[in-house]
Amino acid sequence: MGIEGTRDESLVNPELDSNETKLQNSLRQKTWDETITKDSWMVFKVMAEFVDGYEKLAKIGPCVSIFGSARLKPQSKYYKMAVEIAEKITKIGFGIITGGGPGIMEAGNKGAFNTQGTSIGLNIDLPFEQHFNPYINKLYSMNFDYFFVRKVMFVKYSQGFVVMPGGFGTLDEFTEALTLIQTNKIGKFPIVLVGSEFWSGLLEWFKATLLKEKMINEKDLDLYRVVDTADEAVAHIKAFYDKYSVNVNF
Repeated sequence: MGIEGTRDESLVNPELDSNETKLQNSLRQKTWDETITKDSWMVFKVMAEFVDGYEKLAKIGPCVSIFGSARLKPQSKYYKMAVEIAEKITKIGFGIITGGGPGIMEAGNKGAFNTQGTSIGLNIDLPFEQHFNPYINKLYSMNFDYFFVRKVMFVKYSQGFVVMPGGFGTLDEFTEALTLIQTNKIGKFPIVLVGSEFWSGLLEWFKATLLKEKMINEKDLDLYRVVDTADEAVAHIKAFYDKYSVNVNF
């Protein structure tokens, strides 16, 4: 083989080398001291993130989390819609929680910022895409190492969820909220899916596969509402709280 056939692929693709290292470390036989030391320090790091999150978010008042892709640009109709939704939500008395990064997260924080509302960003360290956007209240700008701690903060301090189009991370956040509501681990807060065209395939699969195979109950399909405009999204959340006569003003 020539030089091209023998080159080290890890030099061409550093991510490949990183993945290989992680795989090798996970399979390597470790000493008891090595394992217990690493795991013990991880426990302390996790505790620190929980304590920091609880202390900072305990008094934020009622909020709505906005989920969605980090990859959508300001020209996107969904970015613009997320800004509008956040503006309208803050005007009826809610703060906005996002993942703190670019794309839809930035749009949500921007909408809250535009109306002088509470704008919270729960950022996470990632090798790509993620960085703090400039529209977060400094008091509520947080950085996490662990996805599961961050997700706890999303659901613990939110009284509603707006799910814009997004990828695996957005699906993870959406199904996390669905699961916790379905199992009565949190209140039956409103979940709004924005973009019927985007979500139609997944929701049809819910009905044609999950429901048909009795993996979910038919009433579980009522745990979310699909809308196509900012006014519809905000109206659903407002109607939910009007029905329960909840005063959501800070």
